[in-house]
Amino acid sequence: MRRDPLGLLLHMARKYGDVSYVRTGDRHIYLLNHPDYIQALLVTDASSFIKSIAVQKMKVFLGEGLLTSEGATHERQRHLIQPAFHSDEIARMAVRMVHHAALVRESWVEGQTLDVAAAMGRLTMRIVADTLFGADVEAEVQELSMALTTLLKGFRLMLAPFGELILKAPLPSPRRFRQAGERLDKAIRQIVAHRRERPTEKRDLLSRLLESLDTQDPEAQMSERQLRDEVMTLFVAGHETTANALAWTWYLLAEHPAVEARFHAELDAVLGKRLPGFESIAELKYTQQVLLESMRLYPPAWVIGRQALRDYPVGGYVIPAGAIVFASQWAMHHDPRYYPEPFRFDPDRWRPEARASRPRFAYFPFGAGPRVCIGEKFAWTESVLLLATIAQRWRMTLVPGERVVPQPLVTLRPKGGIRMIVDRRA
Repeated sequence: MRRDPLGLLLHMARKYGDVSYVRTGDRHIYLLNHPDYIQALLVTDASSFIKSIAVQKMKVFLGEGLLTSEGATHERQRHLIQPAFHSDEIARMAVRMVHHAALVRESWVEGQTLDVAAAMGRLTMRIVADTLFGADVEAEVQELSMALTTLLKGFRLMLAPFGELILKAPLPSPRRFRQAGERLDKAIRQIVAHRRERPTEKRDLLSRLLESLDTQDPEAQMSERQLRDEVMTLFVAGHETTANALAWTWYLLAEHPAVEARFHAELDAVLGKRLPGFESIAELKYTQQVLLESMRLYPPAWVIGRQALRDYPVGGYVIPAGAIVFASQWAMHHDPRYYPEPFRFDPDRWRPEARASRPRFAYFPFGAGPRVCIGEKFAWTESVLLLATIAQRWRMTLVPGERVVPQPLVTLRPKGGIRMIVDRRA
């Protein structure tokens, strides 16, 4: 499970079917790999489960934010935050998304080599800071990106036996983990403090959260700690998965010239020389298919974990209370029953007729049900617009000999990044 979780999940699903079981130490783990069972786990019977132990351990640095909280706390916070992600708000933020993408494309130089994974991480971090919190993190974006990478790598230590004790030890790796958490925490507190010192009429997410500190409504009131936890969660989760999705998409386009040519042809036909806008997304149909297929092959969230609150019958078996239950995007998205030649990159799988032929829960990159990613529309808008804006000007090729390997941390990152050479489009 620790050495090759992606391989193990595929092996379990392929060899043992729709319900499989493995024991790691004292943990009993079940994998559900059928669309009906995944729907039941995440939607129909969601109240029979809580977040898994792994997610609960993330409270060390995320606190009680949307990702980790449960019950009434989660419902209250989601209700408060949801309006910031309505369609009209996303349309307003789309302008800033394109602005930042255009600045990045202007900064690149013909023939330069860059780590596209790191570049996308810095870009999406700037965007989430600007659009959700009205903050400018340009001066520290490199440092914050490195701190986040250290945290995500260190999180694997936390899942090991006695992991929480290891991370408190006076050793180099645990020390780096703690320092990275402190650096991100400092940045979040500075963002909040800056807005308090310089209040504006801007109606972004941070303004909504700050208002909730002073409200007399007990159903909406937040504590200072809760505010910090929500900002931290949305800052981290709000850019990390999108950055990964974009990095994998650039890699796949570089490896499939015919797909890249169709993609570029659509951009030229729909946009010409003008920058894309929120209204352009509906017209960029093949661009959307490229992203859908990229997130199938390399889902940024590669597994969802739950813990059973009570004995739970499924597929002729009974999962005992307390057991861990996985639904894995990695396993489901590579299931040959729904995706023939599952490791082949084929955006035509997402033509309307092909998409309609598959069960709804054969694909769930953003999760589903009451815990579905609150920023799904934000992330999707951002992905399409950033990909289109940058690809209007540039195409990328892999550095010769570059080996790209997925690394399943909290999200599915390319191990060591992806070194690519940028070439100006003719």
